[in-house]
Amino acid sequence: MKNALSLVLILFLAACSAHKQPPTSERLVGVKGMKLSGLRNEMLSQNLAIGAPAYIRIFKAENVLETWVQDPQSKQYALFKTHPICNYSGTLGPKLREGDEQAPEGFYMVTADQMNPWSKFHLSFDIGYPNNYDLAHGRSGSHLMLHGGCKSQGCYAITDEAIEDVYLLTEASIANGHDVPVHIFPFRMHPRNMDRHNASQWTPFWQNLKEGYDAFEVTKIPPVARHRSGKYVFQTRKPKTTVF
Repeated sequence: MKNALSLVLILFLAACSAHKQPPTSERLVGVKGMKLSGLRNEMLSQNLAIGAPAYIRIFKAENVLETWVQDPQSKQYALFKTHPICNYSGTLGPKLREGDEQAPEGFYMVTADQMNPWSKFHLSFDIGYPNNYDLAHGRSGSHLMLHGGCKSQGCYAITDEAIEDVYLLTEASIANGHDVPVHIFPFRMHPRNMDRHNASQWTPFWQNLKEGYDAFEVTKIPPVARHRSGKYVFQTRKPKTTVF
């Protein structure tokens, strides 16, 4: 029995050490000293915990970034904060090529390797463009970021104060083993907006994005987005049900 317990402990420690931790910097340590306690208390006031799985949604037309955090009981995600996007470059529609200064739309994932606590824009992280869908469609580009500083050349920019909150939330989620989905939409994809933009060349692309948007609206759990045969396909996860 003792040997079996030792083996379990070794396997557990190995699994923990295998998960890559986000990088740090002197600047990030300073930000944590100023903001982390307040952020933790703010989350606790909403029955949320820093380090729980996080999720980010961006809406171009509304200039809005939302942060969502998983509830530990239901496993559904609750809206934590909404931040104004002070700048993004380009227009509605996806990014197509390096240098077009167009901000991406689609389904992305942030991992430890994408975090940049040394950024010239205070703090930043790479959203993960191009993903497999983008590559399959011949789209190119690099270093597409969410960052502070309110200046953009293909990125999404929010204020320095806002990026501190979003960065700390994202970093804590990743540090606990939960990479962070970033889902970017041209607008809130309800029928009225879809009708308003139905003459766009991007309507078929947006209809595909809407499948992922709708999946989250129904379940309040981010769907897993994959590329298959030129389209995004979505694996939905149902919320936990309580039996009385």
